Amino acid sequence: MAGFNRDTTTDEVLEGMDLSTRRIVVTGAASGLGFESSRAFAAHGAAVTMLARSRERAQESVDRLRVLLPAAHLEADVVDLSDLSSIERFAEHYLKRHEAIDVLVNNAGVMACPLSRTVDGFEMQFGTNHLGHFAVTGRLAPALLAGDSPRVVTLSSAGHSRSDVDLDDFNFEVTPYDAWLAYGRSKTANALFARELATRAGPIGLLSFSVHPGGIVTELGRHLDDQLRNDMRSFARERAIRFADYDEGGEPRRMPFKSVPAGAATQVWAATAASLGEHNGAYLADCDLGVQGVNPTANGFMDYLVDDDNARRLWELSERLTGVSFL
Repeated sequence: MAGFNRDTTTDEVLEGMDLSTRRIVVTGAASGLGFESSRAFAAHGAAVTMLARSRERAQESVDRLRVLLPAAHLEADVVDLSDLSSIERFAEHYLKRHEAIDVLVNNAGVMACPLSRTVDGFEMQFGTNHLGHFAVTGRLAPALLAGDSPRVVTLSSAGHSRSDVDLDDFNFEVTPYDAWLAYGRSKTANALFARELATRAGPIGLLSFSVHPGGIVTELGRHLDDQLRNDMRSFARERAIRFADYDEGGEPRRMPFKSVPAGAATQVWAATAASLGEHNGAYLADCDLGVQGVNPTANGFMDYLVDDDNARRLWELSERLTGVSFL
């Protein structure tokens, strides 16, 4: 759409842009893609709230950025996405200080962790990656809807191709727990949430997108052991064969990896690109629209990401589970 590609960086996306009128909130801003996105936004004048699970990590991140950008408009705040009461406290505190948010980047996440539960009893990956961000978005909705051409950008992943959501057994009370299966369900949920948010809030001016950042080595992979890594490589090979995605030598295409600035580029593009106004609810990859039916390891996505009935049912389930109702 804009001449960008999988190697485009955040600075290239934002070249020449003035974001000095934009207030942006980024979850998971202490490291990796969240930190890089915050840096890029702040470097172009945006006021950025950097969120982390602890006050120490959030403030440390702001302090690191101030060394790079002494004049940046930054603030640190705390939210634990695995604790609904923490989300409520954060939002209440935030809304007392700020009337509007122009962009919310739902960037934080957990990947392929052992079976565990959130404070509220939900399977950790679904509870954190999806329900946590659903609740954050809902709690901040008054400020978002007061923003100037507001956007919500929610991180999904090629991992969504592991599984559709399971709205009857989201907590793995029947299905034997599998770390990658749980991750896949949560990433599908992220994309369906972004799509349903666009359906509900698009008519009142809000844009919502989900994003596949690509393969990047960050703290997100802290739970990966040799077995999980081997499974990830095997699954990527199987996907390449399934979607007839071969390299120049005729071999199934390996999962490509990006630098952190390139990995963060698509979410930064989603937050700022004027050309996306006609594509509300879209799944994005490599700074472009995702392509249905193409290898998800590259820039494709599975058919179930456009299941509007499931998106609606997931939204209604999320309202019940979190107690957060909006739109």
